[in-house]
Amino acid sequence: MWPEGVEHWLHVRELGGSGQVGEREDELVVAASTFKVAVALAFFDLAAAGRLDKRERVTLPPGARTDGPSGVSILHDEVSLTLRDAAALMLTVSDNAATDAVLARVGVERVHERLRELGLVDTYLDGGCMQLMDAVALDLGFAEWDDLLRAEGEISTEQLLASSTFDPARTTRTTAREMTGLLAAIWRDEAGSPAACAEVRRLLGLQLTRDRLASGFPADVRVSAKSGSWFRVVRNEVGVVEYPDGRRYAIAVFTRAQQPDARRPDVDRAIGAAARAAVDSLR
Repeated sequence: MWPEGVEHWLHVRELGGSGQVGEREDELVVAASTFKVAVALAFFDLAAAGRLDKRERVTLPPGARTDGPSGVSILHDEVSLTLRDAAALMLTVSDNAATDAVLARVGVERVHERLRELGLVDTYLDGGCMQLMDAVALDLGFAEWDDLLRAEGEISTEQLLASSTFDPARTTRTTAREMTGLLAAIWRDEAGSPAACAEVRRLLGLQLTRDRLASGFPADVRVSAKSGSWFRVVRNEVGVVEYPDGRRYAIAVFTRAQQPDARRPDVDRAIGAAARAAVDSLR
């Protein structure tokens, strides 16, 4: 099922029962953009409690916002939007600029507080997206992220993989079991206010990426998910699948390849196939 040279970590839990299955599910892994689920939860929970206004507007000018391959990050001109719309972009298209705008308002410590209140002690944010980019640039001897981008073709695989951002002990991290625990709590309205949980569920259901978890399930199974990737080496996805019979399963699959590759449809399909096999074993 898994392509040669690809490590994987997996956990699946049944939301309406006690069934669980996993592989290396308690080992720390590089979270990549799956951490954005926790940011969204903290944001919408604060908004539901009246501690911030989700309609507050933020302005993201070019040259002063986080880089990335999607959303506001790729635009040329100044963008003004509400925090809740930034959160929508964060989960549906994994917009890095929008993510950092939301996180700046929420604060990393509040995200950690929410996670610890849920008993999730191994999930940790080493800052936002820009901090991760700065970290890999500094690790590789560059003054800033833009310098790294200009020299990317000159960087060897060995140099890249030596960055602290590929070491789960030194970067934004989680475990497969903790991510299914977080998702289960969100789906059961136990992770925060019911309104906050409902909003996170809604946005995860709108994610545009459909080639990982969703690839393993038939069309009548609803898949709500958040993908995460890092330098064409790490490819992850976490989410919940809901069957027509009402049974639901929280899934977390994390992978790491030996070599960076721009496209790995075989890994994407393997994520879906492994998730489906695990769910089938519980059904």
